[in-house]
Amino acid sequence: METNAARDRIFARIRAAQGRGPNVTEGEREAVADYLARHPQGPQPPVDDDRVQAFIVQAQKLSSTVDRVATLADVPAAVARYVDGLKLERRAVAWISLGDLPWAAQNLTIECRPPVRDPQGDHDHGDLIGITGCFVAIAETGSLMLLSGPDTFASAALLPETHIAVVPVSRIVTNLEEAFARMRAEHGQLPRATNIISGPSRTGDIEQTIVLGAHGPYRVHVILIDQA
Repeated sequence: METNAARDRIFARIRAAQGRGPNVTEGEREAVADYLARHPQGPQPPVDDDRVQAFIVQAQKLSSTVDRVATLADVPAAVARYVDGLKLERRAVAWISLGDLPWAAQNLTIECRPPVRDPQGDHDHGDLIGITGCFVAIAETGSLMLLSGPDTFASAALLPETHIAVVPVSRIVTNLEEAFARMRAEHGQLPRATNIISGPSRTGDIEQTIVLGAHGPYRVHVILIDQA
């Protein structure tokens, strides 16, 4: 992607100014890992041993709603119940990894592509529901961590009015420190963008009154999966 190439050129110029080669070496990665291992983490708030319940409690405090199903195959029925309960349309965009679920059996029209918005702001011609997975969910804060990539486009969580996140309970971690440790272990380096989503978008700029949906989705609905 052009954005990635531009970022790489900037980093290469910075490394050249430091007298380093254009690419990060294995020795540099090992030095970072050694530094992290030798420096203890700061104090962390206690989190309930039941990380799933802790996540649910904190997510609901953020005005997210939470549902729980047994398997991934149960997700389309859960989505149908949710959208019907709010009288929303049965049409959404979704990540490619979710494309093979039995959406049609629930009369849901799902397109695996990034969302679009009508240039005139007419929501009737834009994508109003985005369905994503997530890298991990964070029990301490009730947040979702999304890592950008060709098949995990962040726009599906940020542009539509309603964001539905599909989260295996095995991907719930205790805190942000554990989330970044898992990202280093599983990916080795940061992606182009990392998004931490803590409930619907909100602002209190006008008369200190909280308004949802100011800069993103009005709703965040999390579907937890017991067996992914």
